[in-house]
Amino acid sequence: MSGVRPVAVVGPTATGKTDLGVELALSLGGEVVNADAMQLYRGMDIGTAKATVEERRGVPHHLLDVLDVTETASVAAYQRDARAEVERLLAAGRVPVLVGGSGLYVQAVLDDLRFPGTDPEVRAALEAEADGAGARALYERLERLDPAAAAAILPGNVRRIVRALEVIEITGEPFSANLPTPGPPRYDTVLVGVDRDVAELDERVTLRVDRMFAAGLVDEVRALEARGLREGRTASRALGYQQVLAALDAHEAPETGTDAATDVDPFAQAADETAQATRRFVRKQRKWFRRDTRIRWFDGADPHLGDHVLRAVTP
Repeated sequence: MSGVRPVAVVGPTATGKTDLGVELALSLGGEVVNADAMQLYRGMDIGTAKATVEERRGVPHHLLDVLDVTETASVAAYQRDARAEVERLLAAGRVPVLVGGSGLYVQAVLDDLRFPGTDPEVRAALEAEADGAGARALYERLERLDPAAAAAILPGNVRRIVRALEVIEITGEPFSANLPTPGPPRYDTVLVGVDRDVAELDERVTLRVDRMFAAGLVDEVRALEARGLREGRTASRALGYQQVLAALDAHEAPETGTDAATDVDPFAQAADETAQATRRFVRKQRKWFRRDTRIRWFDGADPHLGDHVLRAVTP
């Protein structure tokens, strides 16, 4: 494929991956392939910090805005579509620059991962059971069948609990036995990690969330709600979006838009909860990516970050 190597820019949220990805694409003659699961959704712009047209600086971006909020994101479908983009770019002599913090999505493209299939009837039965008996009953079953998988899934995450039980029923094996592990690599990819000092990144997350709410996140969620956001199993759980949906419910309650017990504006509370949840997510992202020893790490606060990374990825 003309000797061109893909580059992947990964790391936690709010470290500066988006700007770096565009800079690398401009310097290397490449195009960006989105690797953020929530940026797949049309209309989810402010809350996902999706690059604006101006911020893309003329660089083509792929796999942005490809799903409606009512659709469920699938890592297997993303793997198929992203690999097709990567291979098309390589064949054209263009550098694919994958950019994003969804670790499994990145790994699904770059490594030889296979995912257990699905069975619509099995899944529908499990979802119906979750609706009737509640997530807790299914989670307790998962604890009995596969304690390792249960330990890695939050008891309230119905989608992941259902998926784990579906895989167990389809394969006859524990879900944890089917979890993907790194390698072997599919492409000769240069992996670049961007991180920052923990305290600094926490501050950046708070500022980022404040800016999102100031930029109109609540109005964005209202517009998406009219397009079926609440029915979307994946999109409705996105950071910021689920918190704003809860705030909208509280705002429309008879108590006039403030919590009668605490006198807290529900939207201010949503912003605070979004920042807290994002900081927790950042720590999970860091843990995920740090286990991959192929990644070369850079400080996102480095004023010469682009130059240093460019030297590292240029043969």
